[in-house]
Amino acid sequence: MAFLAAALDRVKPSATIAVTQKARELKAQGRDVIGLGAGEPDFDTPDNIKQAAIEAINRGETKYTPVSGIPELRQAIAAKFRRENGLDYKPEQVIVGTGGKQILFNAFMATMNPGDEVIIPAPYWVSYPEMVSICGGTPVFVPAGIETNFKLTPEALEAAITPQTKWFLFNSPSNPSGAAYTRDELKALTDVLMRHEHVWVLTDDMYEHLVYGDFTFTTPAQVEPALYERTLTMNGVSKAYAMTGWRIGYAGGPVQLIKAMDMIQGQQTSGACSISQWAAVEALNGPQDFIATNRAIFQSRRDLVVSMLNQASGIDCPTPEGAFYVYPSCQGLIGRKTEAGTVIDSDETFVSELLQAEGVAVVHGSAFGLGPNFRISYATSEEALEEACKRIQRFCASLKA
Repeated sequence: MAFLAAALDRVKPSATIAVTQKARELKAQGRDVIGLGAGEPDFDTPDNIKQAAIEAINRGETKYTPVSGIPELRQAIAAKFRRENGLDYKPEQVIVGTGGKQILFNAFMATMNPGDEVIIPAPYWVSYPEMVSICGGTPVFVPAGIETNFKLTPEALEAAITPQTKWFLFNSPSNPSGAAYTRDELKALTDVLMRHEHVWVLTDDMYEHLVYGDFTFTTPAQVEPALYERTLTMNGVSKAYAMTGWRIGYAGGPVQLIKAMDMIQGQQTSGACSISQWAAVEALNGPQDFIATNRAIFQSRRDLVVSMLNQASGIDCPTPEGAFYVYPSCQGLIGRKTEAGTVIDSDETFVSELLQAEGVAVVHGSAFGLGPNFRISYATSEEALEEACKRIQRFCASLKA
């Protein structure tokens, strides 16, 4: 009898965590490594949020919380959805989890049966298909390549839907590409979904506040109110509020689904950290002005990285609308050789040789389901980004035809 669960055979380790760990190991060996793999802001959590946590500790808010979250946070989330997204979720339609990952996992665990399919546009965040697989579902990948600016077309969505489709998993702005859908682009997708009443929508809006220029963020149930009853709108405080380590994600959706997720969470972790929840109340209810300040810094970094990468031989880097990633193509380098004679035969080889030669750690695109590309997180200083891009330019120039 096998000791480990068969479900583990369907799961791959996180490539982003692996790259970050590899960079740490090389740094520990004394190598000069610039790590561009981590998906978290380099800003500190704002002081008012930290102060709210300290005050919660001093008040003794250190006990178990309700599984779905403290009432104050569920109310703050409902108010946020109304204020920013035009979505009317009552507090009982809201659930708080230990990060966005738990929200997604619980939604799949609560709804997935063997044979159920989940449509996932590629490139995708590395954890999506693994969560679906662990919960017994079947991920269905639909390519959304550089030719469509990494956005899914309505025709491709229509073609992917089958009688077995349970969820359409949607992420805008996207990790890893940074692509964000305009209202019209999103409406074209929701028009398709309106024709298939058995398909539910799980939208990951984690990068909502990180959009650049005059781009306006919208979410599916906002664009098509008729989808409200079969949409789970997921978000969190990790990215916009620089609270990755506080581990608070949340979602709004139909009461029946929220209750099912609550039941699973009740047997799994119970309520999220009480102190983190009080900090999140302040994040959502308190001053929001720092978001625009941080967004301007991210936009400046984005423009620097896109410009410098497009000056590198064989690299094509589109300008993303949001998040803090770029997803350049290294197609122009496939077939070239390093000075040591290694053939660059894939994006995975490219990032491995780049790390060895220049000490720049990025994540290969095939880990996100679409190559030959690689992902760079520009959630680090302009100095580090400029130096990293110079090293990438130097590495690309060194490759021989």
